Amino acid sequence: MTLQQAPAATGLSESRYSASGDVEATARKLLAYCRENDWAGYDPYDALNSGLFKALPFLDYRLPRLALTQVLKRSPVNVRRLALVPKTQNPKAMALFLSALLKLPDAVVGGREELMRYMIDRLVTLRSSGISYWSWGYSFPWQGRNILVPAGAPNLVCTTFVAGALLDAYEQHADDQQQDERCLKMAVGAAEYILNELYWADGAKAGFSYPMPGLRGETHNANLLAAALLCRVYKHTGEKKFREPALRVARQAVGKQRPDGSWFYGEHSSQRWIDNFHTGYNLGALRAIGRDLGTDEFDVSMRSGFEFYRANFFREDAAPKYFHDRVYPLDIHCVAQSIITLLAFKDLDSTNIELAQRVFRWAITNMWDDRGFFYYRVLRLCTIRTSYMRWSQAWMLLALSRLLGLSTPVEGRPAQNRKTLVNAC
Repeated sequence: MTLQQAPAATGLSESRYSASGDVEATARKLLAYCRENDWAGYDPYDALNSGLFKALPFLDYRLPRLALTQVLKRSPVNVRRLALVPKTQNPKAMALFLSALLKLPDAVVGGREELMRYMIDRLVTLRSSGISYWSWGYSFPWQGRNILVPAGAPNLVCTTFVAGALLDAYEQHADDQQQDERCLKMAVGAAEYILNELYWADGAKAGFSYPMPGLRGETHNANLLAAALLCRVYKHTGEKKFREPALRVARQAVGKQRPDGSWFYGEHSSQRWIDNFHTGYNLGALRAIGRDLGTDEFDVSMRSGFEFYRANFFREDAAPKYFHDRVYPLDIHCVAQSIITLLAFKDLDSTNIELAQRVFRWAITNMWDDRGFFYYRVLRLCTIRTSYMRWSQAWMLLALSRLLGLSTPVEGRPAQNRKTLVNAC
């Protein structure tokens, strides 16, 4: 299969970079920044954590919530201190940090075992309260078009990322069987939550409720991420109840793929956009499903989707675009996901590794702060230099771990040699 070749870099001096050395130095400095801040920070969507809503309760309504969220998200100057928005630890960020710590080389991570235990302990503490299942939500409330999602409310996407990180630890953490079993137990509990509380089927349609239980929209990345998690849990437990709902939902999502290989974010009329990182989620989930179930059922869809991804989400200078049909914004989350997706599909195009390295070099030139963090967005007329812990730093540390993993793979125990905990929960 021949995919579109990456254009030559423009405006960058290739001699400035040592392909692995600069990645390692950046990862080391970024990790130090995150540790110094206790893994806590701001988020693009954390406006509703503002103390203004307590001080001025007449603002605590739908339109003011939406307005303040957009103002803080779009402002080129971070005014969260003035708005009394605290820094928080976010469960999804902690999960991304855990996955990154498992893959980073020893030269970057000091005290890896202690850090991993800390991350897992924090995920235990940060679980959603008032629910018997293992599940997680964001560290802030957020206002959708029609619903208000409370802080910490179980969230499908957040839960899948946390459970996936716990399975990463289970699969690679070879020296602590007790820790192993705890990680698998939590991941299986999360899969039980998704299956029992979020799965729905209506005639030919099937999906997982998102962002809250009871909602029956079709948000493709959420559906595919959850389906992939159920397949991964099935691989470890042998519990067939996870397999068929996952396949049904995956087939539903694949059936909505457009002829050019793309997906809309969702099927509602307000969700008809195509973006970089959600497309990357879809592709990664399809590959994981195929791997964990030993099936090639979704290979054609996956390859078509990757062809679209590679051809439509990169500028000539390797800057990853947010949307497929416009240049701006240039977002750090898209930088991270582009690196992750390109490396995950390096078998489909021999130039993927080179393009991933060029994406990193573009980000260092345009979105890196020497204090040790990555900026949020580059716009046509300005750069938003706010540091976001989940959206920016956690994702970039994971992406850097993948780049470093090209030369320093982290070995784990083969799944087939592991103890299977069918009844872990």
